[in-house]
Amino acid sequence: MPAFRFNHNNINILDLDKSLEFYNKALGLVEVRRKAAEDGSFILVYLGDGTGGHSLELTWLRDRKEPYNLGENEFHIAFTTDDYAAAHALHHEMGCICYENPSMGIYFIADPDNYWLEVVPEKLMR
Repeated sequence: MPAFRFNHNNINILDLDKSLEFYNKALGLVEVRRKAAEDGSFILVYLGDGTGGHSLELTWLRDRKEPYNLGENEFHIAFTTDDYAAAHALHHEMGCICYENPSMGIYFIADPDNYWLEVVPEKLMR
């Protein structure tokens, strides 16, 4: 069987600048690559955390004006942090915490398009 490795996840967003600011401030993600259509119809921006090859692709479509239907929002992307308390304080200050599960030691934040992002302490992943 051929070998497979994770490369990227994609989400579609409405406001590219707002999303780039959120992902940088909330999670420290930075732009690693960008592709724009010659006719301006779309822009793909790949964000990375500086530690590996996996990236988050933000897709902006010029003609999209209505919010994306996220269903019951039962899917998410998870991030680990080495300082859970500081991360929680930052996200509380930003007002983006949308769900907390203290018994599991995790919480979720919502991005500008209401995608849920799980925050997990590194110690839970070991």
